[in-house]
Amino acid sequence: MSAAPVASPALFKQISDWFITLPHCQVLGFKFGEAHYGSMTVCLPFKDELIGNPATRVIHGGVVTSLVDSTSAGAIYTMLTELEAIATLDLRLDYLRPAKPDFPIYCTAECYKLTAQIAFTRATAYQEDVNDPIAYSVGTFMRNSAREVAA
Repeated sequence: MSAAPVASPALFKQISDWFITLPHCQVLGFKFGEAHYGSMTVCLPFKDELIGNPATRVIHGGVVTSLVDSTSAGAIYTMLTELEAIATLDLRLDYLRPAKPDFPIYCTAECYKLTAQIAFTRATAYQEDVNDPIAYSVGTFMRNSAREVAA
């Protein structure tokens, strides 16, 4: 992960270190690209184990969904200054084309609106060219409101 301006570098390092230890992130092989305030990019290297259709060697759609969901959540953490839990409320993916076999898939997500309770994201999954996307997504995430109740 490259050094990038996020709201709290120490918090984001803590979150990103934790993120790569999650079993599904390890199995899928997620690799950080870069992070900036409000956005993050993650790479999914191609692995035969992730193929959904052996005849076409296309990565399973659920793997792409996991990549988009995880990257979208990570984009939210670039804007936070305190640790809090977030949960996916809604994630809509529009699959535009199958991924090409043997190439990594990248996802760049941005949190374009952060309220006290909800975060709104959009993301693009692509391979060699962000202008030739595999999928677009929009998502909403619930923020932990326990900090407001305790105050």
